[in-house]
Amino acid sequence: MYKLIRPLIFKASSDPETMHRAMMTLLHMVGATPPLSWIERQIFEFADDRLNQNIFNINFKNPVGLAGGFDKHAEALQGFANLGFGFLEIGTVTKLSQPGNPRPRIFRLEKDKALINRMGFNNSGADALAKRSLSKKGNGVPIGINLGKSKLTQLNEATEDYLYSFKKLYNFGDYFVANISSPNTPGLRQLQDKQMLTDIVTALNDFKGKQQLKKPVFVKIVVDFTLEAIDEILQVCRDYKIDGIISSNTSVGREGLSKDPREAGGLSGKPIRQKSTDYIRHIHKQYPALPIVGVGGIFSAGDAYEKIKAGASLVQIYTGLIYEGPGLVKKINQGLVKLLERDGFKNISEAVGIEAR
Repeated sequence: MYKLIRPLIFKASSDPETMHRAMMTLLHMVGATPPLSWIERQIFEFADDRLNQNIFNINFKNPVGLAGGFDKHAEALQGFANLGFGFLEIGTVTKLSQPGNPRPRIFRLEKDKALINRMGFNNSGADALAKRSLSKKGNGVPIGINLGKSKLTQLNEATEDYLYSFKKLYNFGDYFVANISSPNTPGLRQLQDKQMLTDIVTALNDFKGKQQLKKPVFVKIVVDFTLEAIDEILQVCRDYKIDGIISSNTSVGREGLSKDPREAGGLSGKPIRQKSTDYIRHIHKQYPALPIVGVGGIFSAGDAYEKIKAGASLVQIYTGLIYEGPGLVKKINQGLVKLLERDGFKNISEAVGIEAR
Protein backbone atom coordinates (compact mmCIF):
# COMPACT_ATOMS: atom_id res chain seq x y z
CA MET A 1 0.00 0.00 0.00
CA TYR A 2 2.77 2.43 0.97
CA LYS A 3 4.61 1.83 -2.31
CA LEU A 4 1.44 2.75 -4.18
CA ILE A 5 0.98 6.04 -2.36
CA ARG A 6 4.67 6.93 -1.91
CA PRO A 7 4.89 8.85 -5.23
CA LEU A 8 1.94 10.98 -4.11
CA ILE A 9 3.52 11.58 -0.70
CA PHE A 10 6.83 12.60 -2.27
CA LYS A 11 5.06 14.81 -4.82
CA ALA A 12 2.99 16.52 -2.11
CA SER A 13 6.07 18.33 -0.84
CA SER A 14 9.17 19.37 -2.73
CA ASP A 15 10.92 19.79 0.62
CA PRO A 16 11.40 16.39 2.32
CA GLU A 17 11.85 18.08 5.68
CA THR A 18 8.27 19.38 5.54
CA MET A 19 7.01 15.86 4.95
CA HIS A 20 9.24 14.53 7.72
CA ARG A 21 7.77 17.12 10.08
CA ALA A 22 4.25 16.00 9.16
CA MET A 23 5.19 12.35 9.81
CA MET A 24 6.59 13.21 13.23
CA THR A 25 3.44 15.11 14.14
CA LEU A 26 1.28 12.16 13.08
CA LEU A 27 3.35 9.61 15.01
CA HIS A 28 3.27 11.81 18.10
CA MET A 29 -0.50 12.16 17.87
CA VAL A 30 -1.07 8.43 17.33
CA GLY A 31 1.30 7.47 20.15
CA ALA A 32 -0.40 9.90 22.53
CA THR A 33 -3.94 8.66 21.76
CA PRO A 34 -4.52 5.26 23.44
CA PRO A 35 -7.07 3.84 20.95
CA LEU A 36 -4.96 4.85 17.95
CA SER A 37 -1.82 3.61 19.69
CA TRP A 38 -3.45 0.20 20.25
CA ILE A 39 -4.51 -0.02 16.59
CA GLU A 40 -0.99 0.90 15.44
CA ARG A 41 0.49 -1.90 17.56
CA GLN A 42 -1.96 -4.46 16.18
CA ILE A 43 -0.97 -3.56 12.63
CA PHE A 44 2.78 -3.24 12.93
CA GLU A 45 4.13 -5.20 15.90
CA PHE A 46 5.72 -8.62 15.42
CA ALA A 47 7.24 -10.74 18.17
CA ASP A 48 9.33 -13.91 18.08
CA ASP A 49 11.61 -15.12 20.87
CA ARG A 50 14.25 -16.08 18.33
CA LEU A 51 14.92 -12.38 17.75
CA ASN A 52 15.51 -11.63 21.44
CA GLN A 53 18.98 -10.62 22.64
CA ASN A 54 20.38 -9.36 25.93
CA ILE A 55 23.33 -7.04 25.41
CA PHE A 56 24.83 -5.05 28.32
CA ASN A 57 21.89 -6.25 30.44
CA ILE A 58 19.52 -4.51 28.06
CA ASN A 59 16.79 -6.65 26.53
CA PHE A 60 16.29 -6.10 22.81
CA LYS A 61 13.11 -7.85 21.67
CA ASN A 62 14.42 -7.72 18.10
CA PRO A 63 17.58 -6.37 16.44
CA VAL A 64 15.98 -3.59 14.37
CA GLY A 65 16.36 -0.05 15.71
CA LEU A 66 15.59 3.48 14.62
CA ALA A 67 18.81 5.31 13.72
CA GLY A 68 19.76 8.59 15.34
CA GLY A 69 18.66 11.69 13.45
CA PHE A 70 15.07 10.65 12.80
CA ASP A 71 13.47 11.61 16.12
CA LYS A 72 15.83 14.38 17.16
CA HIS A 73 13.69 15.70 20.01
CA ALA A 74 12.26 12.45 21.41
CA GLU A 75 8.79 13.64 20.48
CA ALA A 76 7.29 10.44 19.04
CA LEU A 77 8.77 7.60 21.10
CA GLN A 78 5.48 5.77 21.59
CA GLY A 79 4.53 6.14 17.94
CA PHE A 80 7.85 4.65 16.82
CA ALA A 81 7.73 1.90 19.46
CA ASN A 82 4.34 0.85 18.10
CA LEU A 83 5.94 0.26 14.69
CA GLY A 84 7.74 -2.72 16.24
CA PHE A 85 11.26 -1.36 16.72
CA GLY A 86 13.56 -3.26 19.05
CA PHE A 87 15.19 -0.01 20.20
CA LEU A 88 15.07 3.71 19.45
CA GLU A 89 17.91 6.20 19.22
CA ILE A 90 17.07 9.87 19.75
CA GLY A 91 19.10 12.95 18.86
CA THR A 92 21.63 14.01 17.84
CA VAL A 93 21.63 16.17 20.99
CA THR A 94 24.20 18.90 21.63
CA LYS A 95 25.02 20.89 24.75
CA LEU A 96 23.79 24.11 23.12
CA SER A 97 20.52 24.66 21.34
CA GLN A 98 21.13 25.25 17.64
CA PRO A 99 19.01 25.72 14.53
CA GLY A 100 21.19 23.67 12.21
CA ASN A 101 22.01 24.59 8.64
CA PRO A 102 19.75 26.70 6.38
CA ARG A 103 16.95 24.97 4.50
CA PRO A 104 16.62 23.16 2.20
CA ARG A 105 18.87 20.60 3.84
CA ILE A 106 17.40 17.20 2.89
CA PHE A 107 17.36 15.94 -0.71
CA ARG A 108 15.75 12.79 -2.08
CA LEU A 109 17.54 10.80 -4.76
CA GLU A 110 14.61 8.58 -5.69
CA LYS A 111 16.25 6.67 -8.53
CA ASP A 112 19.07 5.63 -6.20
CA LYS A 113 16.89 5.10 -3.09
CA ALA A 114 19.11 7.53 -1.23
CA LEU A 115 19.09 10.80 0.68
CA ILE A 116 21.55 13.62 1.12
CA ASN A 117 21.18 15.60 4.32
CA ARG A 118 23.05 18.52 5.82
CA MET A 119 20.86 19.11 8.86
CA GLY A 120 23.71 20.25 11.10
CA PHE A 121 22.56 18.80 14.45
CA ASN A 122 19.46 20.99 14.72
CA ASN A 123 18.06 20.44 18.24
CA SER A 124 16.88 22.26 21.34
CA GLY A 125 19.92 21.32 23.43
CA ALA A 126 20.63 18.95 26.31
CA ASP A 127 19.04 21.15 28.97
CA ALA A 128 15.72 21.36 27.12
CA LEU A 129 15.67 17.61 26.46
CA ALA A 130 16.41 16.86 30.11
CA LYS A 131 13.44 18.98 31.19
CA ARG A 132 11.09 16.86 29.10
CA SER A 133 9.97 13.52 30.45
CA LEU A 134 11.76 10.64 28.75
CA SER A 135 10.67 8.19 31.42
CA LYS A 136 7.63 6.98 29.46
CA LYS A 137 9.44 4.63 27.13
CA GLY A 138 7.11 3.15 24.59
CA ASN A 139 6.39 -0.48 25.44
CA GLY A 140 9.66 -0.75 27.36
CA VAL A 141 11.72 -0.30 24.19
CA PRO A 142 15.36 0.62 25.01
CA ILE A 143 16.28 4.25 24.33
CA GLY A 144 19.68 5.39 23.07
CA ILE A 145 20.80 9.01 23.13
CA ASN A 146 23.07 10.23 20.35
CA LEU A 147 25.42 13.00 21.51
CA GLY A 148 27.18 15.51 19.25
CA LYS A 149 29.42 18.56 19.54
CA SER A 150 27.80 22.01 19.49
CA LYS A 151 28.73 23.97 16.39
CA LEU A 152 29.94 26.97 18.40
CA THR A 153 32.18 24.84 20.62
CA GLN A 154 35.83 24.85 19.62
CA LEU A 155 37.49 21.50 18.96
CA ASN A 156 39.78 21.89 21.98
CA GLU A 157 36.65 22.16 24.15
CA ALA A 158 34.80 19.25 22.53
CA THR A 159 35.41 16.85 25.42
CA GLU A 160 33.69 19.17 27.92
CA ASP A 161 30.83 19.66 25.45
CA TYR A 162 30.13 15.92 25.12
CA LEU A 163 30.57 15.39 28.85
CA TYR A 164 28.04 18.09 29.70
CA SER A 165 25.32 16.44 27.61
CA PHE A 166 26.28 12.98 28.89
CA LYS A 167 25.90 14.07 32.53
CA LYS A 168 22.68 15.99 31.89
CA LEU A 169 20.98 13.07 30.10
CA TYR A 170 22.56 10.09 31.82
CA ASN A 171 19.44 9.16 33.79
CA PHE A 172 17.25 9.10 30.68
CA GLY A 173 19.08 6.82 28.25
CA ASP A 174 19.71 3.07 28.23
CA TYR A 175 22.81 3.59 26.11
CA PHE A 176 24.70 6.55 24.64
CA VAL A 177 26.45 7.31 21.37
CA ALA A 178 29.38 9.65 20.85
CA ASN A 179 28.68 10.92 17.34
CA ILE A 180 32.07 12.00 16.05
CA SER A 181 31.43 11.35 12.38
CA SER A 182 28.66 13.57 11.00
CA PRO A 183 29.89 15.48 7.93
CA ASN A 184 27.59 18.43 8.67
CA THR A 185 29.32 20.03 11.68
CA PRO A 186 32.58 21.76 10.70
CA GLY A 187 35.63 19.93 12.06
CA LEU A 188 33.63 17.19 13.78
CA ARG A 189 35.34 14.35 11.98
CA GLN A 190 38.68 15.53 13.34
CA LEU A 191 37.46 14.11 16.65
CA GLN A 192 38.14 10.67 15.20
CA ASP A 193 41.82 11.53 15.56
CA LYS A 194 43.27 9.07 18.05
CA GLN A 195 44.18 11.59 20.76
CA MET A 196 40.94 13.59 20.52
CA LEU A 197 38.86 10.43 20.61
CA THR A 198 40.86 9.18 23.60
CA ASP A 199 40.15 12.39 25.51
CA ILE A 200 36.39 12.15 24.89
CA VAL A 201 36.20 8.45 25.71
CA THR A 202 38.24 8.88 28.90
CA ALA A 203 36.00 11.67 30.16
CA LEU A 204 32.80 9.74 29.50
CA ASN A 205 34.19 6.58 31.08
CA ASP A 206 35.39 8.46 34.17
CA PHE A 207 31.90 9.81 34.78
CA LYS A 208 30.23 6.48 34.02
CA GLY A 209 32.58 4.71 36.40
CA LYS A 210 31.27 6.76 39.31
CA GLN A 211 27.64 5.82 38.65
CA GLN A 212 25.85 2.93 40.31
CA LEU A 213 24.38 1.87 36.97
CA LYS A 214 27.02 1.63 34.24
CA LYS A 215 25.43 2.48 30.89
CA PRO A 216 27.11 1.47 27.61
CA VAL A 217 28.75 4.06 25.37
CA PHE A 218 29.08 3.49 21.62
CA VAL A 219 31.20 5.43 19.15
CA LYS A 220 29.66 6.20 15.76
CA ILE A 221 32.25 6.12 13.00
CA VAL A 222 32.44 7.36 9.44
CA VAL A 223 32.04 5.27 6.28
CA ASP A 224 34.74 7.25 4.44
CA PHE A 225 37.83 6.23 6.42
CA THR A 226 40.57 3.87 5.33
CA LEU A 227 40.71 0.53 7.12
CA GLU A 228 43.97 1.65 8.72
CA ALA A 229 42.19 4.63 10.28
CA ILE A 230 39.41 2.35 11.49
CA ASP A 231 42.03 0.15 13.15
CA GLU A 232 43.32 3.17 15.11
CA ILE A 233 39.82 3.82 16.39
CA LEU A 234 39.49 0.15 17.34
CA GLN A 235 42.74 0.40 19.29
CA VAL A 236 41.24 3.24 21.34
CA CYS A 237 38.17 1.07 21.86
CA ARG A 238 40.33 -1.73 23.21
CA ASP A 239 42.54 0.47 25.37
CA TYR A 240 39.74 2.53 26.88
CA LYS A 241 36.98 -0.08 26.99
CA ILE A 242 34.48 1.49 24.62
CA ASP A 243 31.37 -0.65 24.78
CA GLY A 244 30.52 -0.77 21.07
CA ILE A 245 30.73 0.69 17.58
CA ILE A 246 28.01 2.03 15.30
CA SER A 247 29.04 1.57 11.68
CA SER A 248 28.47 3.73 9.85
CA ASN A 249 27.47 7.35 9.49
CA THR A 250 26.58 9.03 6.21
CA SER A 251 29.17 9.49 3.46
CA VAL A 252 30.61 12.57 1.80
CA GLY A 253 31.38 10.39 -1.22
CA ARG A 254 29.02 10.14 -4.17
CA GLU A 255 29.92 6.70 -5.50
CA GLY A 256 27.06 4.58 -6.77
CA LEU A 257 24.76 7.45 -7.70
CA SER A 258 23.12 7.56 -11.12
CA LYS A 259 23.70 11.32 -11.09
CA ASP A 260 25.55 13.61 -8.68
CA PRO A 261 23.08 16.29 -7.52
CA ARG A 262 25.94 18.58 -6.49
CA GLU A 263 24.53 19.05 -3.00
CA ALA A 264 26.76 19.11 0.08
CA GLY A 265 25.94 16.78 2.97
CA GLY A 266 25.94 13.15 4.01
CA LEU A 267 24.75 10.45 1.63
CA SER A 268 22.64 7.62 3.05
CA GLY A 269 20.65 4.73 1.64
CA LYS A 270 21.33 2.04 -0.95
CA PRO A 271 24.60 3.47 -2.32
CA ILE A 272 26.46 2.99 1.00
CA ARG A 273 25.02 -0.45 1.86
CA GLN A 274 27.96 -2.56 0.70
CA LYS A 275 30.68 -0.29 2.06
CA SER A 276 28.99 -0.17 5.46
CA THR A 277 28.78 -3.96 5.53
CA ASP A 278 32.43 -4.30 4.52
CA TYR A 279 33.41 -2.07 7.45
CA ILE A 280 31.34 -4.19 9.84
CA ARG A 281 33.04 -7.35 8.59
CA HIS A 282 36.49 -5.80 9.04
CA ILE A 283 35.71 -4.51 12.53
CA HIS A 284 34.33 -7.87 13.64
CA LYS A 285 37.38 -9.71 12.35
CA GLN A 286 39.72 -7.30 14.14
CA TYR A 287 37.74 -7.14 17.38
CA PRO A 288 35.22 -10.03 17.62
CA ALA A 289 34.17 -9.20 21.19
CA LEU A 290 33.09 -5.64 20.33
CA PRO A 291 29.32 -5.30 19.79
CA ILE A 292 28.47 -3.57 16.51
CA VAL A 293 25.34 -1.74 15.43
CA GLY A 294 25.11 -1.89 11.63
CA VAL A 295 23.66 1.05 9.70
CA GLY A 296 23.54 1.92 6.03
CA GLY A 297 21.27 0.92 3.17
CA ILE A 298 18.95 -1.51 4.96
CA PHE A 299 15.74 -1.88 2.93
CA SER A 300 14.91 -5.56 3.53
CA ALA A 301 15.43 -8.56 5.79
CA GLY A 302 18.20 -9.68 3.44
CA ASP A 303 20.03 -6.38 3.88
CA ALA A 304 19.75 -6.63 7.67
CA TYR A 305 20.83 -10.29 7.71
CA GLU A 306 23.84 -9.42 5.56
CA LYS A 307 25.06 -7.00 8.23
CA ILE A 308 24.29 -9.43 11.04
CA LYS A 309 26.27 -12.22 9.36
CA ALA A 310 29.12 -9.74 8.84
CA GLY A 311 29.24 -9.07 12.59
CA ALA A 312 26.47 -6.68 13.66
CA SER A 313 24.46 -7.71 16.72
CA LEU A 314 21.93 -4.95 16.05
CA VAL A 315 20.97 -2.90 13.01
CA GLN A 316 19.33 0.49 12.45
CA ILE A 317 17.22 1.95 9.67
CA TYR A 318 16.58 5.50 8.51
CA THR A 319 16.45 6.03 4.76
CA GLY A 320 14.83 2.63 4.21
CA LEU A 321 11.93 3.70 6.43
CA ILE A 322 11.28 6.70 4.18
CA TYR A 323 11.30 4.67 0.96
CA GLU A 324 9.70 1.44 2.21
CA GLY A 325 7.23 2.88 4.72
CA PRO A 326 6.15 2.10 8.30
CA GLY A 327 5.70 -1.62 7.65
CA LEU A 328 9.43 -2.10 7.04
CA VAL A 329 10.28 -3.04 10.64
CA LYS A 330 7.73 -5.86 10.70
CA LYS A 331 8.79 -6.97 7.23
CA ILE A 332 12.45 -7.18 8.29
CA ASN A 333 11.73 -9.06 11.51
CA GLN A 334 9.42 -11.57 9.81
CA GLY A 335 12.05 -12.08 7.12
CA LEU A 336 14.82 -12.56 9.68
CA VAL A 337 12.86 -15.38 11.34
CA LYS A 338 12.53 -17.14 7.98
CA LEU A 339 16.26 -16.72 7.32
CA LEU A 340 17.10 -18.13 10.76
CA GLU A 341 14.88 -21.14 10.05
CA ARG A 342 16.54 -21.63 6.68
CA ASP A 343 20.02 -21.60 8.22
CA GLY A 344 19.13 -23.71 11.25
CA PHE A 345 19.70 -21.06 13.93
CA LYS A 346 17.67 -21.00 17.13
CA ASN A 347 18.45 -17.37 17.95
CA ILE A 348 19.58 -14.32 16.00
CA SER A 349 22.75 -14.14 18.12
CA GLU A 350 23.96 -17.40 16.55
CA ALA A 351 24.11 -15.71 13.13
CA VAL A 352 26.21 -12.74 14.28
CA GLY A 353 29.55 -12.72 12.49
CA ILE A 354 29.29 -16.16 10.89
CA GLU A 355 30.90 -14.81 7.70
CA ALA A 356 33.89 -13.50 9.64
CA ARG A 357 34.63 -16.69 11.58
